[in-house]
Amino acid sequence: MIDCFLPQSAGDETRQTAEALRQAAVVAGVCVLPGDSPLFSSATVRFIAGACRSEYVLVCVRPDVAVRPHPGALRRMVQAATDSGAGLLYTDRRLERDGQVTEAPLIDYQQGSLRDDFEFGAFLLFRSEAFRQAAEEMKSDYRYAGLYDLRLRLSRRWPVVHLPESLYTEVEGEGSSGTGHFDYVDPRNRAAQLEMEQACTEHLKAIGAYLPPRFDAWKPDETDEGPFTCEASVIIPVRNRARTIGDAIRSALGQKADFAFNVIVVDNYSTDGTRATINALRGDPRLVCLEPPVRGLGIGGCWNVAVGHPACGRFAVQLDSDDLYNGPNTLATIVRAFREQQCPMVVGAYLTTDFALSPIAPGLVDHREWTEENGRNNLLRVNGLGAPRAFYTPLLRRLRFPDTSYGEDYAVGLAMSRHYRVGRIFEPLYLCRRWEGNSDASPDVHTRNARNLYKDRLRTWELQARIRSNRQQSPLP
Repeated sequence: MIDCFLPQSAGDETRQTAEALRQAAVVAGVCVLPGDSPLFSSATVRFIAGACRSEYVLVCVRPDVAVRPHPGALRRMVQAATDSGAGLLYTDRRLERDGQVTEAPLIDYQQGSLRDDFEFGAFLLFRSEAFRQAAEEMKSDYRYAGLYDLRLRLSRRWPVVHLPESLYTEVEGEGSSGTGHFDYVDPRNRAAQLEMEQACTEHLKAIGAYLPPRFDAWKPDETDEGPFTCEASVIIPVRNRARTIGDAIRSALGQKADFAFNVIVVDNYSTDGTRATINALRGDPRLVCLEPPVRGLGIGGCWNVAVGHPACGRFAVQLDSDDLYNGPNTLATIVRAFREQQCPMVVGAYLTTDFALSPIAPGLVDHREWTEENGRNNLLRVNGLGAPRAFYTPLLRRLRFPDTSYGEDYAVGLAMSRHYRVGRIFEPLYLCRRWEGNSDASPDVHTRNARNLYKDRLRTWELQARIRSNRQQSPLP
């Protein structure tokens, strides 16, 4: 049998979900959670742990939708949970909006699925024993991170199982909302993010993956592997950005610095006039235009072409072909930070704008959640480092980017942060333009799932590497 717990909703969603659940023969009871405690709080988790009496607990985590289980769905979920020994089981689902029904598959949970916004869908089926066991171990009283804390604790002892079958439909109303691409950096979520960081850090310590704030020494002038023809290179991979590439190049060439720098553009076989725009600017000798030796490389592969070229400077600094630097001093500020902060990687802050450079939400993204003490641990929870990103070229040549077009910088950032300090600049250095041509503007569900699965894999591998490193100090390759 199953005990069901539903969040209170502002509309009629909870009543509709409760009625649908009561029709299932395996449901022992349906409880609407108290409204005086937030849905994801530790208090709510403890309430559920004390109230459940059946072998399984079904928790609905979407108060803004009515959830309609399909015939036999709950029996199937119990069967799969029993067969797999799952402590937590979730399934695929369908979405209904304005009468249109679409499939909304989810991805498998793995060790590196540490994102607090991991998508489980509306229904989470817990084995009651596992739920109570994890709840009893909870030490903190979180307002926002209670369910996240429970999930991490449960995952250390029990399997978290994805059943790839669509067993219910979420009926979305006008007020429904999903997790946006940049929600985790919204400054309004600061209090919640601090709680999530604390819960994640406790988890990393429990599994042996936590890294204390001790870093390998790094001084560029003592470890140079030059010679370098210039101090810094702005790297711009591009494919089919005729509308924006000229602005990006002019922004890079317009930098003011007391050192030599160049701009390396890697044109990945554009077909829309991008190359003509680049050629029109080649009168400046600081502009280096390269073409990959083979077709089909991702953004990471194009970066490797640029960084491996003899023209690449001591420091390689990112600029996407859609974006601009926020003034002429960005490059000088970044290069100065390498030496002042004694680090082989520097990350700045950016402003999100529309195509016309008018500010849009979330505005300034400075990643102030990054701290000297815990930034590289918290990096395993959040989905990115920020921008612009800059690297010490000799180390980047050794690590190399994975040849992908999503998460390639995150992979390198994880690897570097395992050993070295990552420098931060919290002032806005970069204008991140959001427009319909962005590669991440409106990804479909399959693209979004593939990206999230890949980043979770990167986190899984990094967790395993850090656990090994803590057991025996392993050198950077």
